[in-house]
Amino acid sequence: MAEHLASIFGTEKDRVNCPFYFKIGACRHGDRCSRLHNRPTISPTLLLSNMYQRPDMITPGVDPQGQPIDPRKIQEHFEDFYEDIFEELGKFGEIESLNVCDNLADHMIGNVYVQFKEEDHAAAALQALQGRFYSGRPIIADFSPVTDFREATCRQFEENSCNRGGYCNFMHVKMIGRDLRRKLFGRYRRYRRSRSRSRSASPHPHHHHRRERERERDYDRSRGGERDFRASGRRSGGDRHARHETDSSGGRRRHPTSPRRSKSPVREGSEERRARIEQWNREREEN
Repeated sequence: MAEHLASIFGTEKDRVNCPFYFKIGACRHGDRCSRLHNRPTISPTLLLSNMYQRPDMITPGVDPQGQPIDPRKIQEHFEDFYEDIFEELGKFGEIESLNVCDNLADHMIGNVYVQFKEEDHAAAALQALQGRFYSGRPIIADFSPVTDFREATCRQFEENSCNRGGYCNFMHVKMIGRDLRRKLFGRYRRYRRSRSRSRSASPHPHHHHRRERERERDYDRSRGGERDFRASGRRSGGDRHARHETDSSGGRRRHPTSPRRSKSPVREGSEERRARIEQWNREREEN
């Protein structure tokens, strides 16, 4: 019996636990659902409910004044938001994935799912988000049961064949550009490569651990303690230019890196140390 219940947990056959809440961390019935919503007490994933406010919230492709919006402006607005959230939450630990729903149903619209590599990082981020605001709106954050987004996303949407549109009960994940993804997530790959090189080049384990701790301190940067991520929903042109400064060749300028540290000295062998001590003793007796 126990094996049978475990095998159907979180599926349509489970008449006790809500399968939609288990798969996507949200349910259109909310607290009125006839099945249980088992809210996790710890998880590597956080859900920031209804956080992203798209500029065409009322009518897709049209602003609140009824004027059509250039799709490129909509994507630019979204990527500004995505980068803001990634930079702010990234200071608590490594982010495995950051997904923003493009659904229109009330229980999913603007939902942001951030999955950290470690549960402790998610717990630290959740604590720091309490009482915070974004664009003048309070941030509603909680642990999410979602750990496998392959089960949460709509496969038909990925194939451009979902006939339910924005009201689908599975996640329609809004995508960012390749350049932004490489910029945000590429830092972790570079960091891992630098750690592996330092591990192989370190002559002694204790030197490697000391340098690793120093690199982690450099890597864990903070961006200040603002209570509101941004003052408004859009970043101004000046702020955008300041964040993406360009060099003389027209490309984006990388953030300055910390100076390269010199290698730790190689310790002498026991015979060399013994000979040096004997030499010091002779010199002291002669003096």
